[in-house]
Amino acid sequence: MAHSDNLSRRLLGALDRDDAINLLRAAIGRESITGNEANFVALLEDEMRARKIDAVHRADFLPGRPNIHGERKGGGGGKRLLFIGHTDTVHVNGWRDYWSGTEREDPFGAPIIDGSIWGRGAGDLKAGICSALAALSLLDRAGIRLKGDVAFAFVGDEESGEPGTGISAGVKAYVAEIEAGAVARPDFTVYVEPTQLAIFTAQIGFLIADIAITGKSAYFGVPELGKDALKASHAVMSALWRHSDELSARAEHDLVGKGFLLITGLTGGGFIAVPEECKLSLIRKLLPGEPLDAAAQEMEAVIRDAIADPEIRVDISYPAGRDHPLGGSAAEIDRNLSDVALLAQSVSDAMSGRGEIKGAPFWSESPFFVNRLGIPAVYCAPGNISNCHTFQEHVEIEEYLAGVMAFATFMARYCGTEN
Repeated sequence: MAHSDNLSRRLLGALDRDDAINLLRAAIGRESITGNEANFVALLEDEMRARKIDAVHRADFLPGRPNIHGERKGGGGGKRLLFIGHTDTVHVNGWRDYWSGTEREDPFGAPIIDGSIWGRGAGDLKAGICSALAALSLLDRAGIRLKGDVAFAFVGDEESGEPGTGISAGVKAYVAEIEAGAVARPDFTVYVEPTQLAIFTAQIGFLIADIAITGKSAYFGVPELGKDALKASHAVMSALWRHSDELSARAEHDLVGKGFLLITGLTGGGFIAVPEECKLSLIRKLLPGEPLDAAAQEMEAVIRDAIADPEIRVDISYPAGRDHPLGGSAAEIDRNLSDVALLAQSVSDAMSGRGEIKGAPFWSESPFFVNRLGIPAVYCAPGNISNCHTFQEHVEIEEYLAGVMAFATFMARYCGTEN
């Protein structure tokens, strides 16, 4: 770790490595696959109260599925900072078989191996949640009292792998509390998705579309009596691939790259007859500034123009609404904001070479703050997104501890200190 000022040295001297590591291992040990968030929230409630976070409030966003939030009130005169993250993780199907007979066999065992902590949720995103909580305790151990408030919110239903879940129900409920005035509005938000301690000021948007193409079946010997849905789907896919090429050539964002469209699934046919129905699935990546409605309308026009026969029906649905009925909006804040620079400097002070400004190649829930509430939000936390959702999920301990240092430093600098 590299440290540049008295605050960093003071915090480093007060850092309790064992407390921070034990907290993360305990968090991983609480299985919280989407739908079972309450198992992890129970631990968070105990930890938040033990770490003297005030006004801890737990409430179900859906039956049996709670959010939890609280705050540390400052002495007054400082800004309000929010750390938020999701409590749910993806499934562990196949994990035990993959690691059978090794230290990693239990996906919730949180073993320490070669300087890293392993397990489901380690990076996505329990390291981020634990970094924020441990950072507050670090300030307390260092005897640093804040002027501004630090708020914490941990919400469920962000992941989308379990049936009937993954519509951001948790953050919708929390944002509604802010809008209603039940929770104070933050001045700046850090969403603790794993970034390897980079600062993500922009993120992609997306829409997922399911397309059903319905023709008319006919005996294979008289195909002229049918309407071939599979043949029509070929024309649609060809048109969509051309559309994707046009999107990629249209614009490129320096942090999140080019837009495109990816066909992700195809089912159809199966009988010795003219196939009557074919189904396609696709995902469309959007860049900041691209409206979801316009993207969907453009895509639908491409699909319908590709089918010349008016007797072939096309039905299009959007099953993955998030902050928008059709999907998830792209988001971006000014990367030159002084708040962003302050966070980047705090990260760089904690770990040399980190704190770079980048863009998120994923969608998560910052648009609820950036687009809906008009509150600047970034992603920043320890963990590598490339190993999340895989059997390789782990977090390097030194990066995690640097996250604790960085968040504590940022809390002090952003909120101001009384002493």
